Amino acid sequence: MSRSDAGSPPNPHGAERFNEERAAYTVKGGGKGGAQPDLEAGVGAIREVVATLKPKPGVYRMLDARGDVLYVGKARSLKARVANYTQIKGLTNRLQRMVSQTRGMEIVTTNSEAEALLLEAQFIKRFRPPYNVLLRDDKSFPFILLREGHDYPRIMKHRGARRAKGSYYGPFASAGSVNTTINALQKLFLLRSCTDTFFERRERPCLLYQIKRCSAPCVGRIDQEGYDELIRQAKDFLGGKSGAVQAKIEKQMAEAAEALDFETAALLRDRLRAATFIQGSQAINAEGVGDADVFALHAKGGQIGIQAFFMRGGQNWGHRAFFPKNIKDTEEVEVLANVLLQFYEEVPPPPTILVDRDLPERELLEEAFCELAGRKVSISVPQRGDRRKLLEQAKRNAVEALDRRLAESGTQAKIMREMAEFLELPEVPARIEVYDNSHIQGAKAVGAMVVAGPEGFIKNQYRKFNIKSAQTNDDFGMMREVMERRFSRAMKEDPDREKAGVWPDLVLIDGGKGQMSSVCDTLAELGIEDVPLIAISKGPHHGREGREVFHFPDGREKTLPTNSPVLFYLQRLRDEVHRYVIGAHRAKRSKAITASPLDEIPGIGPARKRALLLHFGTASKVRAAALEDLQRVPGVSDSVARKIYDFYHASG
Repeated sequence: MSRSDAGSPPNPHGAERFNEERAAYTVKGGGKGGAQPDLEAGVGAIREVVATLKPKPGVYRMLDARGDVLYVGKARSLKARVANYTQIKGLTNRLQRMVSQTRGMEIVTTNSEAEALLLEAQFIKRFRPPYNVLLRDDKSFPFILLREGHDYPRIMKHRGARRAKGSYYGPFASAGSVNTTINALQKLFLLRSCTDTFFERRERPCLLYQIKRCSAPCVGRIDQEGYDELIRQAKDFLGGKSGAVQAKIEKQMAEAAEALDFETAALLRDRLRAATFIQGSQAINAEGVGDADVFALHAKGGQIGIQAFFMRGGQNWGHRAFFPKNIKDTEEVEVLANVLLQFYEEVPPPPTILVDRDLPERELLEEAFCELAGRKVSISVPQRGDRRKLLEQAKRNAVEALDRRLAESGTQAKIMREMAEFLELPEVPARIEVYDNSHIQGAKAVGAMVVAGPEGFIKNQYRKFNIKSAQTNDDFGMMREVMERRFSRAMKEDPDREKAGVWPDLVLIDGGKGQMSSVCDTLAELGIEDVPLIAISKGPHHGREGREVFHFPDGREKTLPTNSPVLFYLQRLRDEVHRYVIGAHRAKRSKAITASPLDEIPGIGPARKRALLLHFGTASKVRAAALEDLQRVPGVSDSVARKIYDFYHASG
């Protein structure tokens, strides 16, 4: 495999073909009834929609009284499938609850059931409905990209949409595994990793050449033919032909040693060691498997763990455990099918998918994945041989991962209960927001909010605030601005506090009495008095014996023993907001360092700014230049010169 089919599908936008804009029609039900669950009102709303439907394939969305999506489903025949929801006696308790909340539906038709399956996955990802099985995994999967479009292709880590032209290899289970592999590949194939801009500016080799991780094509230490050979070897190695690549390097090393070219022989020896390192890091034997993903499921204690192994070219690119949500009253095979569908909505499917049980809609899933990949995709349950051994190993990992998850969740639940008791909360908080700000003597001030729940940090809910009003070293004023902006928006979006994820159950503030007082005053001005507030500050001794002090709105202070798990948990929350806000502040400072006064002139882009600086040397000399001098700058027209001159000489 010279290029991973699984990593670079012919049509990376294939899933986008199935969208509402291209659907035949959309119908909304007009069910009566209020927002409270009402089974009769829900059935009535569904019947109104059924009357408009035809026996065509498509996707349906159940909507509540506010128009929020409760459930997304697909059907070979919309009319028959949706009508089933009016037969209450045949529904599970979970589906009856869903119907009782339904007040309308939206229908989208498709050309086939396979298209409906793909569209269903898109909608589940977009709306996160509470009655669908959800693959809750906020992390995107990294790939290795050999980017084309340059005489000397670059090796790099890649996340997100695969729009760039080149060869993709993956997915890898984590960024760490990609970074380790890229470092070893650089030693093995000496491929460049620098940007094109950096490449063009080089006049002598960089440090990577000195430590034998690059062949320095930027300064001609290797010609294009030699570099192309390295690229071919890299593609062969990543494509599963590692043995042939190693044999070739061994032969070259022997020839160099025989010719007494010991420097070249030593370089080739180091490359062989890098190849051995990569293969040695493949803890799972994937020999003979080719391109395949392996999924095994284990259920225990009302939860499900699914272990995935990623094999490409007979090499193991890592593994990851998934713990899907909303699985109550759902068959295990249905959970696995939903996980596969949502997983491959993000990641291109490989030619082979190995699972540990028969799936009821296997052929339909294969058809949908063929649509995504543009080639044949098979789903199978291996019964013997290396593939069966690999599946059994995935099963063992699924059991261990779920056991760890249950142990951790039990401990975490206990910590959350103890925290709620210590902080005098009415119940265990489902959403905790933590706030801090960062600045240097008031300059480049940034506020930050991180969000945590019972299962950990919710990173896609983090927010940064560029503080505008407080220009001096005023921590209290900065916190007031952040709180005013955050809760004004919450009141605008959800004044009745009916939507999940808008209002916090606990607000933690990094600071002491002053910060607590400023936050209380700000929320009081907004008419908000029922959001639990706690400020956390360092105690009188900041060393080992020091304890964090927790400040309550009424002025009371409490501390925890230094070995308390609740204290460690609250410190983790505080440390996470520290990390996030300091990163945001550094990014803002870095941007300011590279800024130029010329950026303020309307209509002056990077090319003209560069021309002006090359001609005059500094921005201050541009400001002082006469109109005639500005007109002599290459690439600057008379009208642009007049615009620049008028900007600095507004009075004439």
